[in-house]
Amino acid sequence: MPPEERRQQLLDAALGVILEQGYAGVSIEAIARSAGVTRPVVYDHFRNLGLLLEALFDREEHTALAQLAEVVPTDPGVQDPGEALASGAGRFLDAVASRPATWRLILLPPEGTPEMVRQHVEANRTRTLAQIELVVRWAFDQPGWPSGIDPELAARAIRAVGEEAGRTLLIDPERYSPERYEQFVVAMVGVLGASRR
Repeated sequence: MPPEERRQQLLDAALGVILEQGYAGVSIEAIARSAGVTRPVVYDHFRNLGLLLEALFDREEHTALAQLAEVVPTDPGVQDPGEALASGAGRFLDAVASRPATWRLILLPPEGTPEMVRQHVEANRTRTLAQIELVVRWAFDQPGWPSGIDPELAARAIRAVGEEAGRTLLIDPERYSPERYEQFVVAMVGVLGASRR
């Protein structure tokens, strides 16, 4: 197996061990067993468990941030605000559904999650909140959209609903599908639209 492919296999194995056994179950031996290799093969690619886990966190964080960049636009352009919010919700849940293991680490942190990982997740939640608030302020500046709604609190509410939607999708994807949540957002935007008439 080419070295980069092997590295990814080992990171996938580590992720599987974390999700199945929590961080307490992670060891070079457990990762090697999950990957179907010997411990020396793991050490050929990662000098120690700490470096392996650091590479795993970096990979999963990079993946999640790339997906979030597609969900929360830096420039909504000429899109209808309602469409922007509804399509953003759908794209976020599609992202969660496409990479459930990645998003489980973020939205359903396993037992014993290291403080460093929690700090990274919280820092990224804060950045995402700031981006959501920019989109909300943009939406509220559009003609005909409601005034008097606190954009910071609206952004926090959107983030909270989004995170809960991601968690329920991970726990019960049949019942809480992306399509169901997207329809909910469309309906809520419709309520806002009705309230401005």
